[in-house]
Amino acid sequence: MAKSILNQGRATAPFRDAPRGNTALLILDMITEMDFSGADAMLRDTISASDRILRLREAADKARLPVIYVNDNFGEWHSERYRLVERAITSDAAREFVAKLAPRDGDYFIIKPQFSGFYATNLPVLLPKLGVDRLVITGIAADICVMFTAADAHMRDYALWIPEDAVAAQTRERRRWALEIMKQSMGAEVRPTDKMTLARWSKPPKKTPAEQD
Repeated sequence: MAKSILNQGRATAPFRDAPRGNTALLILDMITEMDFSGADAMLRDTISASDRILRLREAADKARLPVIYVNDNFGEWHSERYRLVERAITSDAAREFVAKLAPRDGDYFIIKPQFSGFYATNLPVLLPKLGVDRLVITGIAADICVMFTAADAHMRDYALWIPEDAVAAQTRERRRWALEIMKQSMGAEVRPTDKMTLARWSKPPKKTPAEQD
């Protein structure tokens, strides 16, 4: 694992790219009012996923790994994280999990205009500056924004862990098939957080001499 380059007081990054070998936790679209079509159907699983995401964030803090929020702008092209959080906390459905998962000053926050966290955002620039080559992708929805982000990450050669209990979708079936696609087509690890830990994921097994050739 790369040496930590985090400034715990504020989210900063080096001017130049850092050596690869670091892991980052991505939290997708969890700052939400849950007022979109199908939100009622996925609320229960979203609340459950938020508990696992919070534990992963605590583990990332302990390991001094970067935490990166990537969130929809909900059509507000001049919005920022504080406004999005303030709006989400007014929602009866989302208030509790948004309050506990709200980004801190030491977290990175990226606003995205489309499904993928890589599309028209500065995520592709930020990750190399943090030396990241392994991603833990969490959030909603597993079959839309999580899957689109995972596909773009896979095409950029990032290793992926998408914990099945840290993502949610409108139905268990949609979450299941999305995870299967990400596992089979993108090589993603999808074991839940009680079967895989951030510490283990951040320290991949060393390659054999044959694999290094």
